Amino acid sequence: MNPDRQFDVIVVGAGHAGCEAALAAARLGARTALLTGSLDTVAKMSCNPAIGGVGKGHIVREIDALGGAMGRAIDSTAIQFRILNLRKGPAMHGPRAQADKALYSQWMKRTLEEADNLFLRQEDVAALLTEPAANTAAGAARSRVVGVRTAAGVDYLAGAVVLCCGTFLRGLTHCGPIKIPGGRMSEPPAVGVSESLEELGFDVRRFKTGTPPRLNGRTIDYSVCEIEPGDEVPTPFSFMNDSISIESIPCWMTWTNPRLHEFIRARFAEAPVFSGQIRSTGPRYCPSIETKVDRFADKDRHQLYIEPEGRLTHEVYLNGFSTSFGRDIQDVMVRMIAGLQKAEILRYAYAIEYDYLPPGQLRLSLETKLCAGLYIAGQLNGTTGYEEAAAQGLIAGANAALALAGRDPLVLGRDEAYIGVMIDDLVTRGVDEPYRMFTSRAEYRLLLRHDNADRRLTPIGRAAGLVGDARWERFERKVRRLEELTAALEAAHNASGSAMKYLRRPEVEWPQLAAAFPEFGGVSGEIARELSIDAKYAGYIERQRDQIAQAARWEKRRIPEGFDYGALEHLRSEAKEKLQAVRPETLGQAARISGITPADIAFLMVVLQK
Repeated sequence: MNPDRQFDVIVVGAGHAGCEAALAAARLGARTALLTGSLDTVAKMSCNPAIGGVGKGHIVREIDALGGAMGRAIDSTAIQFRILNLRKGPAMHGPRAQADKALYSQWMKRTLEEADNLFLRQEDVAALLTEPAANTAAGAARSRVVGVRTAAGVDYLAGAVVLCCGTFLRGLTHCGPIKIPGGRMSEPPAVGVSESLEELGFDVRRFKTGTPPRLNGRTIDYSVCEIEPGDEVPTPFSFMNDSISIESIPCWMTWTNPRLHEFIRARFAEAPVFSGQIRSTGPRYCPSIETKVDRFADKDRHQLYIEPEGRLTHEVYLNGFSTSFGRDIQDVMVRMIAGLQKAEILRYAYAIEYDYLPPGQLRLSLETKLCAGLYIAGQLNGTTGYEEAAAQGLIAGANAALALAGRDPLVLGRDEAYIGVMIDDLVTRGVDEPYRMFTSRAEYRLLLRHDNADRRLTPIGRAAGLVGDARWERFERKVRRLEELTAALEAAHNASGSAMKYLRRPEVEWPQLAAAFPEFGGVSGEIARELSIDAKYAGYIERQRDQIAQAARWEKRRIPEGFDYGALEHLRSEAKEKLQAVRPETLGQAARISGITPADIAFLMVVLQK
């Protein structure tokens, strides 16, 4: 075999999941190939030109804490930073940044090109190469992946394959009645991989998503729009950056109106999402404008955000105006919006249907249950969003490399990371619509704040081999500083008691403390924020830690692979069916399966103890 086509790990697709998967596998020493249909679209932002947000921003900081690239990429290419939800508690704060889309893609491509152990190839993958698995015991994989075959008939061999195909598997775009095969508009779909998965016995289904029109910013009347500036002092995503200095570019806000809504209602029959042309389920939390008008009939207007796509272009993104209507209708709709009466559409909106694999077919490591060595990450698992995809890519790529090295997989708990919450939700509960991360999905969100992601995850990343020396040394310096300051706060006194007690008052923030206690002046903003939050919420944090300790007995109680639930005479039939389908790895995971009762878990615990 040609050594240029022999690897340890092959990653298919160079979107946000594929980039993090390839970088993670390579960081762990695996000889890794990243195969993509076009090297000109690496880490392309197919939809909105932004990274982060509520829940999503937490994930980006967790990716960074584990040594991933997304946080450094957006810090290097952003045109605006904002912390969302500042009026709410710290667990709800969400960092978000507008990106220069073209520069973001270029930054990530260069990072891939410079990574050790990583080889980029512009190739269209058309099939998976597999062989029968040696172990055919109950619950074990039926086959093992050994590589991929390209559309040109070239074989690439590897011990593990990570599929990160996004919306490209049998992708079909819709713009009014016009249907064009494509993974994105004007980009061909991936053909053959879905068929390979179906031949292996996988359940393959369809989801739908969409994107709004892009406009020429020079044709917009901003005087009737509301400005949305960025933060004066940006908060970096990457823990490797103390501060960022940029020339911030504002976004703008406008609204739909009753006249536009009536125009849309009168043309519902022409919308593919209502006409029956599109039959797949779309994302609940990012619906098309026609779906919003239908679903929220009592509202006479909806917010729209005008977001710049870069520093060297006038192209802007009309956030909140996704649609599958045809071109002629889009021309009229856009010009019915305040400020857009003379707007020129540069790229028309469209919807897209694509294949995904219901994620109950995965282990918590993101390895498939049916085919050993095959890992799935990103939108192919039924998720939506760059951040969710990148996080899955990092975990899948890392676990592919760890498995080849004979090491235990990297599995994050629900009490450790939003990444852990997301993967457990996907594998245990499945999806009936595209999955999006929200802070409300996490039981322990006060512990899973964006500011402490490095304290939660960098030691885990270091133990796995994902965190390099420079990041680890920086992290250790920060932890030492936090420990020193915490001790000093406890020791400091004034007339009202200790400095720590003073800081716990709701009305007191770090600047007041520094003024009252001069010895604490000069502390960095990042450390000051973390100390303030730790002090103010100490009681609540301790309560959540107690809850985690109580739940740990179930989370740590492993269920043997291939466990025969059907042989349990006194277990309910519904419970047997659901447990056989999901094959949970622990009692804690079993307890989160829909329809599984506390009595079922108590019975299982007794059986396992025997």
